[in-house]
Amino acid sequence: MRSTDSMPERLITPLIIIALVLGTLWALHSINSSSVTPVPVPSVASLVPDMIPLVTGDEPITEIFTKAGCAVCHTVPGISGADGRVGPPLLLGVTGPRRLVDPSYRGHAQSVHQYVIESVIEPGVFVVAGYPDHTMPTWYGVKLSALALEKIASYLELQGIPVAP
Repeated sequence: MRSTDSMPERLITPLIIIALVLGTLWALHSINSSSVTPVPVPSVASLVPDMIPLVTGDEPITEIFTKAGCAVCHTVPGISGADGRVGPPLLLGVTGPRRLVDPSYRGHAQSVHQYVIESVIEPGVFVVAGYPDHTMPTWYGVKLSALALEKIASYLELQGIPVAP
């Protein structure tokens, strides 16, 4: 190998590094710090369907609640980490019957089980007093399978009911 053959090879690497450094410096210099817009952290109200994976219903109940995002906003008995405070606690075994007879209830459910499904598919039909309207995303019914909704309803309709010894 002659020394003239390796000379261009030795120059290429430093030239690439210099070009990268100069390009980076130029890019940093051209960014006006006042025009940098901070990236907003998504709030509950800004969640979009693509953020929540489809829940098939084949998952264990804990995973259904977790993947669906219920735990972010609601307290769900028996679901680890489900201690949200944006929406009401999901003690539907106790609160569900009261909601069905509440004068402000505008839905069509005849049972707590139906009420749970209705509340996911049409969350504006009944908003629990003390909680904000238009907070529950309206697209959950599209992202959850019928089996997942059935499992959620079956689980929640029993929550808050004392277990007999």
